[in-house]
Amino acid sequence: MRKRLSLSGLSILAALALAFWEYYFFWHSGQQLTGRLEGSLGLFTPNRLGFNLAWLATLYLTFQLISIPFTLPAVSQRFIGVLDGMASLVPLAVVLVVIFGRADLLHTPERWEAALLLLFVSATDLFGGYAFNIALSRRIFDVGASPAA
Repeated sequence: MRKRLSLSGLSILAALALAFWEYYFFWHSGQQLTGRLEGSLGLFTPNRLGFNLAWLATLYLTFQLISIPFTLPAVSQRFIGVLDGMASLVPLAVVLVVIFGRADLLHTPERWEAALLLLFVSATDLFGGYAFNIALSRRIFDVGASPAA
């Protein structure tokens, strides 16, 4: 029997892919670099790092937040919804470990900017996702609606 990947599954994969990219960017690409950013960081070039990160953040947040209304009606799969929300914690945790636990990986101002941008993107994904879910679930279940006269 062949299973299809749901929108929630794609959202989980997107969050894990962002966390993997953050891990690669902060831990492994920094070992190749000396002093200033030199060379290539995969598809990312150091002289356009901010521009590249802006595109990454835009695409990630757009997919994560726009997919919420389409996954909410699938109430039968609450477990995958919980995993979807928890997967948003992974990129946030990676950035928090870098900023507060391994600040030695942030040896240039560009890397500090990247870390702060990724922190805000991950926090927006996490808290924005919960806010959208709460707002949409109140509409679906009519919480707080006045009784009909």
